[in-house]
Parts: sequence; structure tokens; C-alpha cells
Amino acid sequence: MLTLVEKIIFAVLVLAVVYDGYWAFYKVYLVVKRGQGDYDDENIRPRMWRAFWEWVTLRPIWKTRPVSSVFHAMVAWGFMFYFLVNFGDVLQGYFPIKFMGEGWIGNVYRLLADVFSVSVLIGMTYFLVRRFLAHDPHLEYRDNIKLVEKVKQGGLKKDSLIVGLFILFHVGFRFLGESFTIAREGHDAWQPFASVVSQFWAGLPDTTLIFWRHASWWIALGLILAFIPYFPRSKHFHLIMAGVNFLAKPQRKALGALEPIDFEDESIEQFGVAKLTDLTWKGILDPYACIMCNRCQDVCPAYQTGKELSPSALEVNKRYFINDHVDTLASGGECEINLLDFALTESALWACTSCGACVEVCPVGNEPMFDLMYMRRNQVLMESDFPAELQTAFTGMERTGNPWKLSASDRMNWARGLDIPTVDDNPDFDVLWWVGCAPAYDIRAQSTAKAFAKILKEAGVNFAVLGEREMCCGDSARRAGNEYLFFELATQNVETLNEVKARKIVTTCPHGLNTLSAEYGAFGGDYEVIHHSQMIDELLASGKIKPKQELDSTVTFHDPCYLGRHNGIYDAPRDALNFVVSETVEMEHSRNLSFCCGAGGAQMWKEEEPGTQAVNMKRYEEATETGASCIAVGCPFCLTMLTDASKEAGEDGLEVKDIAELVAETL
Repeated sequence: MLTLVEKIIFAVLVLAVVYDGYWAFYKVYLVVKRGQGDYDDENIRPRMWRAFWEWVTLRPIWKTRPVSSVFHAMVAWGFMFYFLVNFGDVLQGYFPIKFMGEGWIGNVYRLLADVFSVSVLIGMTYFLVRRFLAHDPHLEYRDNIKLVEKVKQGGLKKDSLIVGLFILFHVGFRFLGESFTIAREGHDAWQPFASVVSQFWAGLPDTTLIFWRHASWWIALGLILAFIPYFPRSKHFHLIMAGVNFLAKPQRKALGALEPIDFEDESIEQFGVAKLTDLTWKGILDPYACIMCNRCQDVCPAYQTGKELSPSALEVNKRYFINDHVDTLASGGECEINLLDFALTESALWACTSCGACVEVCPVGNEPMFDLMYMRRNQVLMESDFPAELQTAFTGMERTGNPWKLSASDRMNWARGLDIPTVDDNPDFDVLWWVGCAPAYDIRAQSTAKAFAKILKEAGVNFAVLGEREMCCGDSARRAGNEYLFFELATQNVETLNEVKARKIVTTCPHGLNTLSAEYGAFGGDYEVIHHSQMIDELLASGKIKPKQELDSTVTFHDPCYLGRHNGIYDAPRDALNFVVSETVEMEHSRNLSFCCGAGGAQMWKEEEPGTQAVNMKRYEEATETGASCIAVGCPFCLTMLTDASKEAGEDGLEVKDIAELVAETL
């Protein structure tokens, strides 16, 4: 127990730190509040439980880096428990008590404190060695990644060292303090590790043990007091802000569903994001939660093929900018610096494929993809500064309803001789088939449409198509930043779909699936939308279509980003394939960790940004490593990109076919 003087000194220090810490945390609140939009408090109770569960279990971190994740759990769970340990130590310093008592509760408490102390020390040592001695490349950035000056000068490593040493010394001295107590009072079976260390102090005078017990208490808790003012500026802030971020994450129908702009609101002067305060408040919260682990960078197809984009660097740069301008931002002052001036390059902005991998893998709930999509809106709508190749697609969507810029009257050319009913021919349809632009206009993708038509007819499905009334769903326009063009297309399409009383829709394109099901709701369109692989699987499982043969081939399925990661559809395409092929094999990156084909985010309509490799070639090479003879896809963009990669590979290139084509071959 502390002396009276020590109690007074500690109380004064606590009050001073609480005062200083309050203002530091309050500034964080004021900065985050500068962001756009309102907090969605719908279903708040289940969301709070879900956020707490994700925070406690560390569920997102287990998706990648299994070894590092184990060590991170050793540190994180230990530090969570230390909230209780530190509270108990303060009470024991002020009162002559044994925290949690002498019974079984106290015994279990001391055992957990002992075990978690050692786990934190081991885990933190691992991370310091990994960063400063092993120089793990996963924690580094390439030379072509834009970084703010303080990061270039080692600010990130300095912060990591400060945090790492704080944790080591805080937990280490608390652990040593227990060993000094045991050396005085005798072996404690419920603190096995501290008891072992206590043997090193055998024979020391009682006064020495008391001194070091007091010194350890002061160092362990004093470090917390010293660290609190720095805490909101450090990466260690993620310990708290990760839970806040999980709670704050908007509820969306799909992982990457974007928020619309209300173009009828005349008070809106800024469309899209130019500067930090144009971001949503969630976009400003993200860098506070960022652990700077670079897991998003590991799965980013742009970064992995040498482009200038790093989702991690974007968040790190935002965080350092906020730290440098926190007083201005918190006081409501203007920071007119464009994000493109410090957070990322223009090439990085346009390299994003909107695959959602960074959102999926982030262990603290960050969403850097959304920042990029909203920044593109500013470039298109406010600056008219975007890759020139996109203009052709924009013009085509504006004038003819498709990015190929082909006549709307040609939309049904693919169906000649197939007797495909339109909504005018069959107004009492059960299922509306949203064909999509690629299957309608792209010669290679037309084979998918023809194959799916064969399957629907074989199964006797009562379906219809919109024919010439169908227009581009607008996905490419939206992901390219042309939100106004998307608004026009979505409004017209919803009007048409509601007019024909479409309730159940099947699409042959995951981008159409995502747009119609997850994004048209904001425009008055509420539909049940399924992917053609889901319908094919249902028809096969119910026996409405019966394969007459099995394809003797080994097939690997490429998960389209907007089918799998964005909308969680993984099993249906695989189940359908298992009905018709002899063997299926998985690529190294599959399901929620699938690697992008390179066409999403409007990349289909522009030249790929400079890098070391094309995204589609990297994915194709991964497919060849499986030993498969065919790559199965469920997206016309993926079909195009992987077919191009196969052609580039030469005569021995793998076949690339849509699931519908493979199934139709067996009928």
C-alpha cells in the first residue's frame, strides 16, 4: 500500500492527466464530427453486441497472417484484461486489500493476470523483432507509394517503437512487481510465472524487495499516466477506436454499396470528396482506428501488381495530416489542402478496382475503398479531370444506354433465332432476366447469354427480358465517379422495372446483381435479385435440368468480387459446377480472399495504371498453378479479362468459360 504522500502525488497526477486527456479525446470527437453525414442508429442494440463481439474475439484478424494473428491476440487479450488489472492495482495501492480476495475468484484472477502478462510480453517482443530486426516487408511501402514527410522520415517506426516499449515496460514492471511481492510472501501457485521469476530475488533484504515493489507499481501505472496524452495521436489508439469503428460501420445491403448524392438538394455545393472534411465522418474515424498493419495492402490487387495505390498508406497519411492539423480541425477551421496533395497520387486514385478486399480484410473495420470512390466523384463532377478513355463509356451510357456506345436497337441481336420473350411478349413472367450490357453487346459474353437461355428453356422457366427497354445498370459510371450519370440511369431503370412489375430478377452479371439489389433501393427499386449461378444451382438440385454427361475436366472457379466478397455468394456457383464437371480445385486466393480480375471499378473502360504486372495476368497465373484445364467464371468482365490473359499466355492457355456455358454443354 502507498504512503499518504504517494497517494496524494498519484491523485494529483491522475487529475492532471484526466484533464489533459479529456481535451485530447474531445479534440478527436470534434475532428470526427467534421465529417459529412449522420450516424445511423437503427438496430443499435444488436449492432452494439456485434461490435463488442468482434472487438473481443478479434474476429477480422484471423482471415490472414495466422502466425502474427496469434501473437496479436496474445497482446490484445492481455491488454483488454489489463483494464481490470490496472484498476485493481490502483485499489491495492490505496487500500489494504487483496483485489478479488483470497477465494477462488481471486485465485483465478491472479492466474489470468500472470498468464496474460507473459503473453503480452512474448507477443510484443515478437512484433518489435518483426519490425525492427527482421524488417518484415509486409510492414514496408514501395518507393512509388505517396507518403507524408513525417512517415518518410520514420515517424511510423518511431510511433511503433514508443507504443511497443510502453507496452513492454508497463506490463513488464507490473509483472516484476508481483514477483517481488511473492519473494517476500512466499510461493503463489496461482501465479506460476511470477513465482519462477521471484526465485531470482531470493536472499534480497526485505527493504530492497519493498522498494522495488513500490518502484514497479509507480513505473507500471506512471507509464499509463505519461502515455495517455499521447494515446490519441498514436497507433495504439486502435485499441479503443476499433470497437467504435465496428459500431459505426454503416449497415449496407452489400459490402461496397455506395451512398447516393441528393442532386435535388440545392444546398449541396460540393459533390464528392476533395479535402479531408469532405469525407464522411466514418472516413475520418477510420485513420484513428487504423493499426497500420498493411493487411489491406497485402490483398489490394493494385498494390500487388506494382501500382501506386496502397489503402494502408491512404489511412496513414490521413492520420498524420489530422495529427498535424488537429487544433485547426477541432476548432472548425478550414484545411483546404486537397487529399491528392498529400494522401495519394492521381494514378493511385484511378488504380482502384473497387474489389472490396481492403474492406473485407481490415481487422478494425476501415473502408478505404469508399474514400477512393467518393474522391472520384469530385474529380468527375467538380473538376472534369478523369482518364480520357472513360469519356467513351460515359457518352455511350448517356446516348445509347450502354458503355460500348452501340445502338440500343442492337441490344437483342444476340437473341436472333432463340425465341427469347420480352416483357411485351410475356407480361405475366415469373422471372425477369436482366441480361446486362456485356452479354448483349460483347461477342464473347454473348455465348453466356445464349447458354443461359438454353438452360432456362430446358427447365421451362417462365421468364422474360426487357429487350430494348433495358439500359446499362450504371455500375461502371458510379464506380468511375460519374454519380449524376448513375442517378439518371438508375432512375430510368427503376421506373421501367416498376412499370413491368418486376419482383424477382436474375442477372448474368454480378455488377448488375449488386446494383439492382443493393443500390437501386435508394431510388425506389425493391427487388429480389439472384445471380444466374444461383438459379442454375436451384434448377440442377431440383432436377428441372438434368445433365446428360459429365465434363471430363478439372475446373477452378474464379470468385468475381461483386458476386463473392460484395454479396457473399460463394457456394451456389461451386455446387452447380460439381453437378457437371469431374473435378474442381481451388486457387490460393478464393472465396472472400479472392483476387480481382482487374476490370471492376470501371477499369474495364480505361487503360490500366502503370505497374509491374497486369492484374488479370497475376490472377491467371494463380489459376494455372492449380493444374486446372479450365477457369470457370460467373461474370462477363471476368470472362473478358481472363480470356485476354489466356490469349496472352499463348497456345497452352487455359480455357475460360462461364458457368452457364459449362452447364449448357452437358444438356
